[in-house]
Formats: sequence, C-alpha cells, structure tokens
Amino acid sequence: MYDYLIVGSGLFGAVFAHEATKHEKKCLVIERRNHVGGNIYCENKEGINIHKYGAHIFHTSNQHVWDYVNQFVDFNNFINSPIANYKGELYNLPFNMNTFSQMWGIVTPAEAVAKIAEQRTVIKGKPQNLEEQAISLIGVDIYMKLIKGYTEKQWGRKCTELPAFIIKRLPVRYIFDNNYFNDKYQGIPVGGYNKLIDALLEGIDVILGVEYNMHSAEYHQLARKIIYTGSIDAYFDYKLGQLDYRGLSFSTERFDEANRQGVAVMNYTDREVPYTRTIEHKHFEFGTQTFTYVTKEFPKNWKVGDEAYYPVNDEKNSVLSARYSELAKKETNVIFGGRLAEYKYYDMDDVIESALDICKKEFPNG
Repeated sequence: MYDYLIVGSGLFGAVFAHEATKHEKKCLVIERRNHVGGNIYCENKEGINIHKYGAHIFHTSNQHVWDYVNQFVDFNNFINSPIANYKGELYNLPFNMNTFSQMWGIVTPAEAVAKIAEQRTVIKGKPQNLEEQAISLIGVDIYMKLIKGYTEKQWGRKCTELPAFIIKRLPVRYIFDNNYFNDKYQGIPVGGYNKLIDALLEGIDVILGVEYNMHSAEYHQLARKIIYTGSIDAYFDYKLGQLDYRGLSFSTERFDEANRQGVAVMNYTDREVPYTRTIEHKHFEFGTQTFTYVTKEFPKNWKVGDEAYYPVNDEKNSVLSARYSELAKKETNVIFGGRLAEYKYYDMDDVIESALDICKKEFPNG
C-alpha cells in the first residue's frame, strides 16, 4: 500500500512526490504518456534539447521557488527576447522603445507616449471585446500588426468575439529593453528540463503509459490518498459537461545551418501564416552545433484525447470549472492540483509554489 498515488508526472506531481518521499511517505507516480515531465519534457536530438511541447523559459521573482529548483539543477543565463515577424517586418518584443522605433521611426519615449495616446482615442467608452481593449491599451498600429492575427490564430476566434478581460493589460516599456520577463531570475536548466524532473523523481516508483481515469477504482486501492493533476472534468467523467481548451500541434525540421533564425522564439503575427511561432531550440542553451532544429507551433481546435494546453477563460468555461471545483472539494482523500486539475493557466514557478503549499498542509511538521 502506497501513502500517495500521484496522477501525472509534470512539475506539480513531481514536486509533490519528491517532498512526500522526503517525509518518508511511499509514493507511486503514474503517467499516461511514455515519458515523465509533462509539457516541459525535452527530446534530445544530436545534443540539442527539443522542447517537445513548446518553448518553456523558467522565470520567477519568488526567491523560495528559485532556491528550490536550484537544489536540483543549475540554470544558464538565457534571456527571452522574442521577435515578432509581420509579413517579413521584424519587431522586438515585448512592446518597448525598440518596437516603437521600428514601427514609427520615432526616437524618444515622449514621441512614443504621444503616438500611443493619439491612437487610443478611437475607442470611446468601456472596451467591449478584446480588440477594443487592446487598442485602448496600445493603439491601432501595434494591435493590427502584432496582436490581432496572432491572437485570432491562438484562440480560433475573431478578436471582436473574444472577451476584453483576456487582455487586461499589456506590457509596455518606454525604454530600450527586449527582456520579455520582468522577473528577477530567468534561465534554462543546464542540460534541459529532464534533469530537473529526473532529480525530483529519483528513487520514486513510476509507471508510464497508464490512463488513470479508465481504471480509477483499481488505482484508488493502491494508496491512501490521491494527488490528481489531470483534467478535472475527465476525473468526473464529464458529468457536468466538457471544459474547452485550445490545442497545439508541432512540426520539427532539421536544417544543415548553424543558425536558422537568430533567436530562440519568433512569433508570426499575421493571420495568413498558419503557425503562431517558430522555436530554434539550440539558442536556449547557446548551442554551437553546425546544424539546427526548428519547430513550428500550430494552434488547433481541441477535442477529448488531445493534449490540452490553454484553458478557454470565457464566461461559460469559468462557470463550469467553478462547478467542477465544488465537486472536487467533496472528494475524500483526493487533492486536485496543477493547471488541468484547477483549469488555470500556470507559469512553471506558480505550479511549483502551489505544489509546495499543498505539501505544507500535508506535512505541517516540516
């Protein structure tokens, strides 16, 4: 008999399993994929770590979380500075003085402030949708070139049909700074994310290729308590209805070039290009190979059985996920955690913090 059965080997499950084992609890981790690590899993090809499920850049201002992960791996000094490609025109992200200079040929922050303020005036009253919200924050030109097409591809809907709250704010900097994140710490684990997950799960029983929800009654008998990180609606067999997600698909190609695009992440912001971004993985770890791998990332409609990437945070899904959360509270000896079980978009540091918070409640004596 195990003390804990942990469903899912992503960051939430792996952190919990590690901490429980430290407290001399016997854990079994089961994972439906053929590898551990969830969406941060890397596939090594010729010495290049391919981010198999999209680009993952670790960043945090949480000192406790930063110290925690550094117990297991060293981080390099990678800084995320993506480029936006609009029909061949290149712009720095996030929106900063480099972007404004590229867009309008301006030189000073005062000119940028004035230009954006002028363009905001086309929106009168409270924004009613994402398009109006974005224009009210950043103006027409940047919205049309750098937000509209990308967002419509990402969500599969017109910006006028998306709620305003999806873009509550946009990072706007009136300085020449291309660092996408504002966090104090940032980087990629030296040797890739697998080293972090493998260190967390060292010595812990793991079974791969297991679909928990198809055999839940059987697995419940194996442990005193369940840590569930899968989709919350799937746990309840969709009895209240199905939550919506956006899916992704990936196409990776090898090139006999040392440097294909000059940046780890390039966003394609026009509607006509079917993919949202391309990822040149070697740049995450400053690779010097004479060849490279580039992945195109395509958004797609999601259906049950696909990997679920982004919760659709509209009113319908917010209401439904809240109803599932109420059901979850009534489950005995089951803890729901992570982005799928909570129907919530989490950054990696937030997932780790959430798992550690659960551990404090489970193991209050340190």
